[in-house]
Amino acid sequence: MGAYAILVLIFLALILLAFNIKIVPQAHSYVVERLGAYKETWDVGLHFKVPFIDRVARQVDLKEQYCDFPPQPVITQDNVTMQIDSIVFFRISDPMAYAYGVRNPIGAIENLTATTLRNVIGSLTLDETLTSRDQINAQMQDALDIATDPWGIKITRVELKNINPPEQIRDAMEKQMKAEREKREKILFAEGEKQSQITVAEGEKQSKILQAEADKQATILRAEAEREKRIREAEGQAEAIKNIQQANAEGIKMLKEAGADESVLTLKSLEAFEKASNGQATKIIVPSNIQGIAGLAQSIKEVVK
Repeated sequence: MGAYAILVLIFLALILLAFNIKIVPQAHSYVVERLGAYKETWDVGLHFKVPFIDRVARQVDLKEQYCDFPPQPVITQDNVTMQIDSIVFFRISDPMAYAYGVRNPIGAIENLTATTLRNVIGSLTLDETLTSRDQINAQMQDALDIATDPWGIKITRVELKNINPPEQIRDAMEKQMKAEREKREKILFAEGEKQSQITVAEGEKQSKILQAEADKQATILRAEAEREKRIREAEGQAEAIKNIQQANAEGIKMLKEAGADESVLTLKSLEAFEKASNGQATKIIVPSNIQGIAGLAQSIKEVVK
């Protein structure tokens, strides 16, 4: 009987020990109370609590979490009512403050998000609200982070999911965007036509410049050819005159070497005179001593006979 009781006590002790050994998993913390008062916070690892005295008051998940809140009605500075829904990302930075700081942390964050959103949007116009998402997100994150710090909650990010203006505002915005698109289309078409005309004008200008350059080069080549032609003609005439002069000089030289007297030279002059007047001239200038020359010619004729 005594051995059986000991075995029972050992079994009960093992069961009691098993129920009071706690293993805290990764990214979690346990808030432990002793006799109803906060004692300590257990981090990752193996822990043992005193039976019937200590208890795990709260198991806290330290991973980043998010809350997707339903759309909230807000009014802009220019009195436009719209529906905006948001997402808040957060994580538990202090498990003890999270366990004892606020009764319903998620509900508190939701209500705080709604009031903060109304305050931020109330200071902006409709156009500013639609174009300032990043600014709104940053302002809300700062405000929520400050408010939730005593609760052991760290706000890591706030995002506006949807911004839904009233239907008439959406219709007006769609018409405005359509008009803007048509305006941009017309501007782009006009720019294309302008660029096309500029390109055509530049092409015509270059064509005229090239044609003018070609005409200029052709004129220069024709002038060069004409000048070369005249130079060759002048050189030919000069060569012919030179040859004639050389022939005359050779004839006179031969006459002098043959001992010709003045009468022979005079006769040669008459022959040259005859050739000069052989039907090629319309006016002949007769020297003043032509009678002496004629008489000398008659004398030579009689001697020859």
